[in-house]
Amino acid sequence: MSKMPLPDYPPRPMDAPTALDGLLVIDFTRVVAGPACTQTLADFGAKVIKIENPDGGDDTRAYEHAEIGGESAAYLSLNRNKRGIALDLAVPEAREVARELISRADVVVENFSASVMEKFGLDYASVAPTNPRLIYCAISAYGRSGPFASRPGFDPITQAESGFMSLNGFPDGPPVRTGPPIVDMATGMSACNAILLALLARDRIGRGQYVEVALFDIAMAMTGFYGMAYLINGANPGRFGNSPNGSPTVGVYEASDGPLYMACANDRLYRRLVTEVLERPDLITHPDFATRKARSANKEKLRAVIAGIFAGDKLETWMAKMKRANIPVGYLRTVEQGFNAPEARERQRLSRIPHPTAGFVPNIATPLNMELTPPADPAAAPLLGEHTKQVLRGILGYDDARLGALAQAGAFGKLTSETAVT
Repeated sequence: MSKMPLPDYPPRPMDAPTALDGLLVIDFTRVVAGPACTQTLADFGAKVIKIENPDGGDDTRAYEHAEIGGESAAYLSLNRNKRGIALDLAVPEAREVARELISRADVVVENFSASVMEKFGLDYASVAPTNPRLIYCAISAYGRSGPFASRPGFDPITQAESGFMSLNGFPDGPPVRTGPPIVDMATGMSACNAILLALLARDRIGRGQYVEVALFDIAMAMTGFYGMAYLINGANPGRFGNSPNGSPTVGVYEASDGPLYMACANDRLYRRLVTEVLERPDLITHPDFATRKARSANKEKLRAVIAGIFAGDKLETWMAKMKRANIPVGYLRTVEQGFNAPEARERQRLSRIPHPTAGFVPNIATPLNMELTPPADPAAAPLLGEHTKQVLRGILGYDDARLGALAQAGAFGKLTSETAVT
């Protein structure tokens, strides 16, 4: 096992604006869904102020996947381009600071447990009267109202309860959650979309609004056409492993020296596969395989034939033949192989960026690309409370006396040499 060398991040054009210049976002989120949402806003120029409890901060800071410079991989992957401040919201003075920041904000995003923001007087009903143009986005497991609002929930729980997990895995095995927290990530994307929609609406109607996104709702929506098929025909969909709907020409096959993933999902591609790649035109004319319905009915027989052919030659031979025939195919890569692949390199997906304690940390580029307003140059996720004094001086105009009083009151956590005003 070895770490791959990473290039420095290629800087953006100096004169290019960002899409969200001037937008102020107050970020009360932690773990995955909320930080994923606000990171996208930050990537495109919004000034995102991440507020954390000084006693440990975001839960992901302690995640075990890997760490560098005292920061976890999970935290670094979800909090790029933000400014971090530490506020102990149990302290009245800290809540007053939070209210002042919200009064100047365009957007607030929170994903606390139910009633936490109400307890602190930071919920939408409490803060909207002083900032009617505010977009306030609440992210939760089951929504902020109704009988399930107080239920705690996480990505795999909503995968399980929505039916989404029942679609993943093989027919003869148990349901399987996705490896990465896909519902969390999709919820973050959806929350970002909702915020941008609300900002567009604000330009038309002149006021902000409350926005809500729930993990359970997203997980149910992600059942997609399988869920819609159930509503139409009443048949409970099952698991199909790597071959959706049991298609014999979609899925993993083994060449003599390695695996590939093929997706021939229509008759046109199937004909090209069997004639130009497999050189078996009889797989078109044989009545068991002549139509899509016939192939589905005889999928195990056809899969065995195709598997036997693929096993007879090397992976690169098959890849070359399939690419010449324009058959959708890919290598079945590990993370290490995928991150070292030419696609990742040519698309400049990976780089390193400066970090105050690690020197440099890895960076996975935002997947969103905009020609006229490219993403901001990436800045590493902030240390806990790194920008507290800078933000409060710059945005709220606090002087040393006010900062010192807040520190003495415990607003920034227990008074140490680091929280003392310098």
